[in-house]
Amino acid sequence: MKSLQIAASGMAAQQLRVEVISNNIANMSTTAYRPRTAQFADLMYQQHLSPGTISSQTGTIVPAGIQLGTGVKAAGVSMELTQGSLRQTGAELDLAIDGTGYLEVTLPSGEPAYTRDGKLNRSPEGELVTMDGFPLADGIVIPADARSISISRDGEVVAYFDNQTDGQPVGTISLVRFVNEKGLMAIGDNMYRETEASGPPNRLVPGAEGMGFLRQGFIEDSGVDVVKEISHLIEAQRGYELNSKVITASDEMLAATTRLR
Repeated sequence: MKSLQIAASGMAAQQLRVEVISNNIANMSTTAYRPRTAQFADLMYQQHLSPGTISSQTGTIVPAGIQLGTGVKAAGVSMELTQGSLRQTGAELDLAIDGTGYLEVTLPSGEPAYTRDGKLNRSPEGELVTMDGFPLADGIVIPADARSISISRDGEVVAYFDNQTDGQPVGTISLVRFVNEKGLMAIGDNMYRETEASGPPNRLVPGAEGMGFLRQGFIEDSGVDVVKEISHLIEAQRGYELNSKVITASDEMLAATTRLR
């Protein structure tokens, strides 16, 4: 009785779905977090009678046939490319990307990583770094005696000093984008790495060729829709329960078979 195995695969699928939903809900307050969605595909079918088979000497063709499915499998966990709302903080080193794009940072290993978390700080050397101390790949250094800085929509960073009316440009923050953002590999700490699936990064000035703009004094909130996630959680729970009922029914049918004399 294959219904036991089929229902078990359904329970495993709903369990995976609940795990994905729970991670989304856990990150409902994570800066620039993009929710994930579990995707599934049906397993191989047993062709007991293939559609289109000739069923008689007169050439009658079977219209539908007998194809029995064997369950469900996980096809992938995909990242949703939805932007979270932009929340104003007023901090001059807070940056939000309004549209497409990622900030490029340099890891301690020297490898590049990418993030939309624009909660920046200054290192002891004045370099712009992330919350974890990873410097931006643009290598922008703010002079120690700078009174304030201004970051334009297109990424130009200007430092202002006491007793000076005009600011001094100190660099430009660029953005990168990928042909397939869903192919990026999440490594934690709100960062991603390039993969073969994502394609190589394309570095552009903010606002150029459809790239997003920078918003100084803003932070991108999590893209998680809590109401939708709770709805999906209830749906997954019901699916798990229904598959467990199938197992119970199949077990009772097998028990009735063993009682035959």
